[in-house]
Amino acid sequence: MRKAVLVVAGSVFAAMAPLVSACGGGGLSTTTPSSSSSSSSTSSSSASSSSSSSSSSSSSSSSSSSTSVTPSADVPAGYSLVWSDEFNGTGLPDAAKWSDDTNANTFDPGNGELEYYTAGRTQNEHLSGGMLYITAVKEDMTGQPNYAGQHYSSARIITRNKASWLYGYFEVRAMLPCGAGAWPAIWTLGTGGSWPSDGEIDIMEQLGKDPNTIYGTVHDTSNQPHNGDGNHTTAANACGSFHNYELTWTAETIQIAVDGVVYDTYTNAHTGTDQWPFGESQYLLLNLALGGSWAGSVDDGALPESMVVDYVRVYQKP
Repeated sequence: MRKAVLVVAGSVFAAMAPLVSACGGGGLSTTTPSSSSSSSSTSSSSASSSSSSSSSSSSSSSSSSSTSVTPSADVPAGYSLVWSDEFNGTGLPDAAKWSDDTNANTFDPGNGELEYYTAGRTQNEHLSGGMLYITAVKEDMTGQPNYAGQHYSSARIITRNKASWLYGYFEVRAMLPCGAGAWPAIWTLGTGGSWPSDGEIDIMEQLGKDPNTIYGTVHDTSNQPHNGDGNHTTAANACGSFHNYELTWTAETIQIAVDGVVYDTYTNAHTGTDQWPFGESQYLLLNLALGGSWAGSVDDGALPESMVVDYVRVYQKP
């Protein structure tokens, strides 16, 4: 979702990581195309390490939730559920579906982010009441691996090496945080491990300092000199109510939407993989970052705060 500014979790980067947050008023309204450079995905950071994820498309359906799922009205006709996490239970997220990504602790992707990503720690990631909470906390993690003096902890969880998909409809229902400096993200990275050449799709990025503005961005080799290709929209009361953050990805187009309203479309120009690396599988990432060149100063008084996720669902055509 976040990138390095060279611009994850908009589009500021060029090398790595993602995040969380929002609040507001009444409905969903699209805006004119905005600079995707505000996009925050961390692209290469988690793509660069063991992103040799090999499961593709429906091969990852084995981890679909055993819970009965009622599809939302936004699911396109002809698509069937192949994978989901409804976040039932307590404790940490399901280890068969998610792992912690702490790679960004070992380098500076260029975003100037301030968080330290932890692993297996319920203070930063836990299930409760059928929801996933990814929580940012003001604290020092002295003595932890690769700790570099950060004053905030958070979590980034990924499906790499557990599930990945080629094409589909992705729906994540979430409520975002509102504190200044929060930078939540829902995004995907290519399993090949190279960024931006394997591509990145930022399904949702938001900044606590502008909590109802939602960004969607596509990153690849052709557009990364411009910090990706994207747009933004408005989700009312994003930090006080849940919205569906959605991606419809086919061989010809990538469409990013909120609550069924498409606000960004990226089209396959058939000029090669520099412009369309999206003929290969991608895996999912959820994270909450803090601070940095795009998110700005952190309001310590707002912490701890969480991105709350109701479910993650992936649908594909049979």
